[in-house]
Amino acid sequence: MQENSYTTEEIAKLLKISKLTVYDLIKKGELPAYRVGRQMRVDASDLEAYKARAKGAHRGTAAAYSPAAMPVQAATLVPVSAARSTQRQSVIISGQDVSLDLLADHLGKRMDSARPLRSYVGSINSLWAMYRGEADIVSTHLFDGDTGTYNIPYVRHILVGHRFLVVHLLSRWAGFYVQPGNPLGLAAWEDFRRPGVRMVNREKGSGARTLVEEQFRLHGIKGGDVAGYGREEGNHLSVAGAIARGEADIGVGIEKAAHLVGVEFLPMIEERYDLVLLKTGENRAWIEQVLKILRSPEFRNDLSALGGYNLTDTGKVVYETW
Repeated sequence: MQENSYTTEEIAKLLKISKLTVYDLIKKGELPAYRVGRQMRVDASDLEAYKARAKGAHRGTAAAYSPAAMPVQAATLVPVSAARSTQRQSVIISGQDVSLDLLADHLGKRMDSARPLRSYVGSINSLWAMYRGEADIVSTHLFDGDTGTYNIPYVRHILVGHRFLVVHLLSRWAGFYVQPGNPLGLAAWEDFRRPGVRMVNREKGSGARTLVEEQFRLHGIKGGDVAGYGREEGNHLSVAGAIARGEADIGVGIEKAAHLVGVEFLPMIEERYDLVLLKTGENRAWIEQVLKILRSPEFRNDLSALGGYNLTDTGKVVYETW
C-alpha cells in the first residue's frame, strides 16, 4: 500500500507555520523530503517522526520557553546543533542541466557533512528560490539584451541584500530546433513571425524563454504576432520533441537535446551557464569544496565525457559580493 505524502503547503497548514519555515526544516535535514516533478513532498511517516521529536524537545525545554513567547512555532524547537550532529546538511542545487546532477554526485561523495538535493527549476525561478532561502546553489543562463552579457545583471537585480558568489560552470550553444533538412529555410529571429511558421515556447522563467523574449524585444517582434507563442513546454527535450512530431516548426533550446531527439539544430549564441552560490555562515563549509570540485581534473573529465560543453573557464569566479 502506497504511503500518503504531503506538499510543503499542506505541511505548513498542518503545523501552523509558514511555508518558508517548512523549507528551512527541509534544508536543515530535520524534515526529510523529496521531489516529484517540481513539487517537494514529505511522507506521512516522516512528518509524524518529526512531530514526535519536536514534542520531545519541547517537553525537555518547557521551563525555558513560555507559551506566550512561542505560540505557534513549538514544532520548530528541535535544537539545530543536535540535528546537525547526526544528520548531513542539505544543500539544495537548483537547475535543469545534467551537469548539476554530476556536481551533486561529486559533492555527495567528497563531503560527509553535505547531502545534495536536486531541484529541477528554470533559471529565474531558481534565483527567486535562492532569494527566499530555498536554494543554496542555482544555475543561470539568462541573456541580457541591453548589455549582450549573461547572468550577472539578473543575479544582481534579484539577489539584492544577499551575499553570493558567481562561478562559471560551462558554455554551450543555444539555437533553433527545426525539421530535418530545414524545409522552411528558417535561419533568423525574424523568421518566427513569417506566415505559416509555428513555434513552440519554453515556460516563463527559463533561460531559453528569457533568450526568446530578449531577442524578440531587440528585433521588434511581438509575441502575439507569432503562431504558437503561447504554447509552453517545460524542458529542451519537450520543445525538440514537438518539432520532431511535426506539431511546430521552430523552437529554442540547447544543442544536446536536438541530437537526442533527432531534429536539426541551428546554433545562434554560445551561452554562459554559471552557478550562483549563496554565502551564508553554514554554507561556508562546502563552498570551497564546490570550487575544488569544479576545478578538479576528475569533474572536468566527467563533464567532457557528456559532450557539447566548452569547459575553458570552468571554475572561474566571475562575480562576488563581500
